[in-house]
Amino acid sequence: MPIQDLPPKHCYDLREADPAISHLDVRSPEEFAAGHPEGSFNVPIMFRTAGGMSENAEFLSVAKALCESRTERLILSCAMGGRSMRAAQALEAEGYSNLINMRGGFGGARGPDGTLTEQGWSGLGLPTSSEAGERSWDSLRAKA
Repeated sequence: MPIQDLPPKHCYDLREADPAISHLDVRSPEEFAAGHPEGSFNVPIMFRTAGGMSENAEFLSVAKALCESRTERLILSCAMGGRSMRAAQALEAEGYSNLINMRGGFGGARGPDGTLTEQGWSGLGLPTSSEAGERSWDSLRAKA
């Protein structure tokens, strides 16, 4: 099954209908701590560094430890939808078959000129949290 590309409200509705759907927020731990979709897990695909963004070499191992079934429905999100699509493609290459990229991400999609083209999770007023706890990158990484 190809990667689905769905807007935040649709992803929220899916999770409400089926709480077993996992939601991976692939933004950096700092972005996650500032606010994230309630109930999501932080598994960053990249980290912010002084020189820009760098790949997270542990992304796949932690994601696979968290989501063992390669057929379970899995939502991936980031700030606007680019990193989450990249994460979905990496998981697809590992045999995951029921992946959803949350188009527009947490902050909303923007056009080339910077104008908002699609509301994100936060702009739609969907449930958010700034508490990480057991869903934080550090906690998930320690368990993997």
